[in-house]
Amino acid sequence: MSTARVDYIAPWWTYWLHNFPHINLRLKPVDGSFNPQEDNYQQSLIFLVCVVAAGLGLNLLFLAIYLGCLCCCRSDEEDEEETKRPRSCCVTWTAVIAGLLCCAAVGVGFYGNSEMNDGVYQVTYSLYHANHTLKGVNTLVSGTMDSMQGSLKQHLARLDEIFAMRGDYIQTLRFIQQMADNIILQLTGLPDWGQTKVDLARIADQTNYVEYYRWLTYLLLLILDLVICLVACLGLAKQSRWLLTTVNCFSSQGTSDFCVAPDKFIMNLTHNGISTVLSLSLSLADIVHYYLYCSQSMPNPFQQALTIYQRSVTTMQIQIQGLLQFAVPMFPTAERDLLGIQKLLNSSEASLHQLTALLDCRSLHKDYLDALIGVCYDGVEGLLYLSLFSLLAATAFCAMLCAIPRAWRHFDNRDRDYDDIDEEDPFNPQARRIAAHNPVRGQIHSFCSYSSSMGSQSSLQPPAQAVSNAPVSEYITLRA
Repeated sequence: MSTARVDYIAPWWTYWLHNFPHINLRLKPVDGSFNPQEDNYQQSLIFLVCVVAAGLGLNLLFLAIYLGCLCCCRSDEEDEEETKRPRSCCVTWTAVIAGLLCCAAVGVGFYGNSEMNDGVYQVTYSLYHANHTLKGVNTLVSGTMDSMQGSLKQHLARLDEIFAMRGDYIQTLRFIQQMADNIILQLTGLPDWGQTKVDLARIADQTNYVEYYRWLTYLLLLILDLVICLVACLGLAKQSRWLLTTVNCFSSQGTSDFCVAPDKFIMNLTHNGISTVLSLSLSLADIVHYYLYCSQSMPNPFQQALTIYQRSVTTMQIQIQGLLQFAVPMFPTAERDLLGIQKLLNSSEASLHQLTALLDCRSLHKDYLDALIGVCYDGVEGLLYLSLFSLLAATAFCAMLCAIPRAWRHFDNRDRDYDDIDEEDPFNPQARRIAAHNPVRGQIHSFCSYSSSMGSQSSLQPPAQAVSNAPVSEYITLRA
């Protein structure tokens, strides 16, 4: 049996969260020890929620002022033309950075959701296993007590009638009955886990139910962010990110306070009075301390009861063996009941060994450590990653919400500038694109157009000079 303190060491992030200042609603520092029933501790968690809510309010106020200024303040056209290129570059880089932040947030969210789910699964598995162990203890104890109070008494009653003429055998039967009553007394002193107010199986079922819908909700949200993270309307959903951040911060802070000193909180619960299911001979605090620490130097609180149980069964087996050896030759009808008692004692001895193994601290202590590791390692780590996802997503969506109005204005100005350009201008890029898409349309003519064009071309030719038939001498005379 190893020492438990080397098995569980609280992770550094729980210490970091635990060292975060705990302030009540009167702005006074309070003790950070996990105690959800104390008013000051409850106020410290509420104060943390108020801080996150104040961040939400400032975020909404900033966006409202920015969008109001964007709508009310319009720049002149000259200023827009001069600064159009820098503004468009700024808008482009803002959109790129917001998209990268959103993608990073989705990746962090997927990892955190998976870690959180693994931690909850480990906790529920430990709860189911611990409940199986406690149920096994109850089954063995109730089965042994029923056999001692029912079957054994019937066998002893019939043997009492058979050995009525032998006082020494009757005395042996009375001694066996005393040993059986002693076993019943010791078993009654063991804890009756079935009467506790805490049902581990029910807690595990409820935890699994809540975790399934939590995991599914986050999964759908992450898929939604992954698909439409660059859409402007997603900026309207950033309030939900702040809500998730509030829930995650609240949960991670309280869980970290528990993980720093879980044993102290559980021991305080036992001292404050959890439902007592033990006899006066056993202390609830000693039993809880035994299972929490499971130290080799720590005595087993059930050892005395189990030892008396073992000795009583051994003594009864010796007495029954003597009766089978000496009384059966004289009373053959007693053999059947004696063999029945012997079989019952063998079954009780086997139940004793199983009960000793189940009551040993190593099994339940391992379940306790597994649950702590699931909560404090995977669980809190998952909560931190989900909080980071919420912050990154909210930041990305705020940046996108600020950049998209300017981007639309830039697109609108560019389209308006293109509309002002003459489509017949050969240097117009839009006309070039149209000509590039329709290169053959301007070169192929119909037959009618071709004929008319030929006619028009002939009409445009200059008139031919008239050819004179006069003689050359006359022509020279005329020139002279």
